[in-house]
Amino acid sequence: MIKNKRLITVSVFIIIVILLTGCGQKPKENANLNKDTLVIAQGADIKSLDPHATNDQPSSRVMRQIYDTLVETTVDMELVPGLAENWERIDEKTVKMKLREGVKFHNGEELKSRDVKFTLERMLISPEVSHIIEAIDSIKIIDDYNLIIKTKEPFGPLLAHLSHTAASILNEKAVKEAGESYGSNPVGTGPFKFINWKKGDEVTLERFEDYYEGMAGVEKVIFKNVPKGINRTIGLEENRFDIAYDIDQINKDRIIRNKNADLLEGPSLGMIYLGFNTQKKPYNDKNIRQAINYAIDVDEIINEVLKGIAQRANSPIGPRVFGYNPNVNTYDYNPDKAKRIIKQAGYEYGFNTTILINENPVRKQIAEIIQNHLSKVGVTVKIEVVDWATYLDKTANGEHEMFISGWISVTGDADYGLYGMFHSSDNGGESGNRFFYKNKQVDKLLEKGRKFITSKTRIEAYKEAQKLIVDDAPGVFLYYPTQNVAIQRYVKGFQLHPTGDHRLYDVGFKGY
Repeated sequence: MIKNKRLITVSVFIIIVILLTGCGQKPKENANLNKDTLVIAQGADIKSLDPHATNDQPSSRVMRQIYDTLVETTVDMELVPGLAENWERIDEKTVKMKLREGVKFHNGEELKSRDVKFTLERMLISPEVSHIIEAIDSIKIIDDYNLIIKTKEPFGPLLAHLSHTAASILNEKAVKEAGESYGSNPVGTGPFKFINWKKGDEVTLERFEDYYEGMAGVEKVIFKNVPKGINRTIGLEENRFDIAYDIDQINKDRIIRNKNADLLEGPSLGMIYLGFNTQKKPYNDKNIRQAINYAIDVDEIINEVLKGIAQRANSPIGPRVFGYNPNVNTYDYNPDKAKRIIKQAGYEYGFNTTILINENPVRKQIAEIIQNHLSKVGVTVKIEVVDWATYLDKTANGEHEMFISGWISVTGDADYGLYGMFHSSDNGGESGNRFFYKNKQVDKLLEKGRKFITSKTRIEAYKEAQKLIVDDAPGVFLYYPTQNVAIQRYVKGFQLHPTGDHRLYDVGFKGY
């Protein structure tokens, strides 16, 4: 009995000491801070981490952390040095670039000019992203850190295009060793290195200790695949996520009421649209395409779905994009005119059609409103919902009639916003022209816009092209979205980037 009492006495003494010690410590701001892993929820899984294999945003958002580009854009869309320490335009077709010295890839290799040459030449033969730098004629190595890039003709947006994630610099040795599996085994020079991809679930990255700018603010980053917006919101509320991308309008109030989170909002470089497959009946008829433009009340979509937080689009590119034309007229909402045009086009009793969308609640709401609008002009619409990968494949292969999508002019230049979307050479594939649109006059203007260095000539060509495209109506250009990201208040250093490919290098936790 005496022995047991001593044990109890000692135990009580230890507990008291622990409690007293704890009283002298400063409490943490949040229990979640006892970690060094940043967990991000986004609306779709990646397709690949090979920059030359895909051009979708979920993949780009992850690749932005793994890779660096020769040229980078700031949050103000200013072009600044990246892996290229500086550059010099020798003439209208020639740019000399000087690489930073001592930059390491994740496999320990040092960045050299041969890696840049290998990357750009590999990009040029990619059916998914070659359109971005197809103007390049040759890459000549001067030495390990200097090279010359020559274009076939003067190419105004060259530097802007080199800031695209598709132009991320690869390590030649790593790509060749991985072979066909490179998209699941990426190696870059970025602040985070790839660890694991659980397909359909998550991607895990780890801080790269030899990053040339210094170590990132967190040890690990996990991108979670959370297609439903409500689940991203709830996950943030339950502290399962530190950051949630793309909060739906219907869930924004929950974030605003959450005392532990902030909603960051800002302009984007995107445009949301209803597209037509212009090679399929009845959308091969310009009159039908224009009629549907008249049949849709875009203001209702903005007010009902987006609660007024968006700008109605008058063009395929927005005000923050170089070359934007503010004077292109939109189609007024006029269902009577739409019905009359449809009848005159030979569809007296209307027609049946399908809208293809991915698993996105906002796009589903938009599709339902459009379905209702078109029913009033004799068009019966079926909404087909598929997963993101299937959606990309179907629209790339032309297996659609109408579709709802978006395009982000991530370089901030009209060439990227218009050429990939509407030039006839880019029909299908990942390049963007899922309208399968062809117009020789538009082709010539887009070619002119990229073949000049002077801003004035380029702007004139792009402004005229926008007028022709809107009149031709390969789609209904709905609105320029406001992008948003919800973050826990213990997260610091996060900045919205207009491209939506937010850089996480400076992100950390308060108090750590």
